[in-house]
Amino acid sequence: MYAYLFGQILGTHSFYLKNGFLKPDEYSELSAVYFLPGGETGSAATVLSSLGVNVKMDGTHIGTEVAPMLRDFYKDKSVDISSLYFDPDYKGLMDYVVVADLVRSPMGTFQTLYESGEKRWNMPKEADIEGCCVAAIDPFFMEETVKAAELCVKHNKPYVTIDCAHTEYLHRHSAIDVISKECLAEHYKGMEREKVYELMAENTDGLVIITAGEKDMIYGRKGQKLKRMKPFDVDVKSTLGAGDTFKAACVYGLMNGLSDDELVRFASATSAVAISRYPLPLKPPTLEEVKALI
Repeated sequence: MYAYLFGQILGTHSFYLKNGFLKPDEYSELSAVYFLPGGETGSAATVLSSLGVNVKMDGTHIGTEVAPMLRDFYKDKSVDISSLYFDPDYKGLMDYVVVADLVRSPMGTFQTLYESGEKRWNMPKEADIEGCCVAAIDPFFMEETVKAAELCVKHNKPYVTIDCAHTEYLHRHSAIDVISKECLAEHYKGMEREKVYELMAENTDGLVIITAGEKDMIYGRKGQKLKRMKPFDVDVKSTLGAGDTFKAACVYGLMNGLSDDELVRFASATSAVAISRYPLPLKPPTLEEVKALI
């Protein structure tokens, strides 16, 4: 059995600065530069593989620059990329991330991707979803995203998603929806987290988790009392991929029948291990490391 992931898969160029973040008109020394799999789905696939899970992923088209890197990276890992579409006339979606201390600044051409009118992502394949045991769906691909959720519902496959508004189909039918502080700022600006939680929980039978970086997470289900959990305290090397890791750990928790409390704790610990090193794709959390931290 495998976990099915649908969403953003790209090549991430990351630049780790030696002496603090960029300052205007000042020279900055690089201590490390990498080109590795990224995106919410790409990063989650890497983490799940490290946790011992078989993964099949689909989503973004891959091209002449991204495809060779992905094929080489995943050749010895439990990640099946055969459903991805290779476009020989496209370099592939890439982003560029500057990292220093607790700060990161991503750059890319995502707006261009959507504004071009040319969809460079797949329609999910029903056979892939029918064959999985658990799925994760990123909310970025419009009707293709909804189709993935509909197929999960059709075949009774629980799925994890992220940053969906309480009115969306993707949220209402999810097994878990993980909401970040960025989502709160975009969709629920000025609202208290607890009020957002009430809206989210009332509109799904699934688990709602609202994260807040180093602050307490809140989580729970419709009709239940809101719960809180403090994140694990670790020395932070880079927060790049923290949310993707949290999502991956939620998939692992669903696959292994963890209770809500166990799942949130496991996801928090997995994310904490992830932010204690850089770069995440080359040093993903292992199950042994997560259990040791817990």
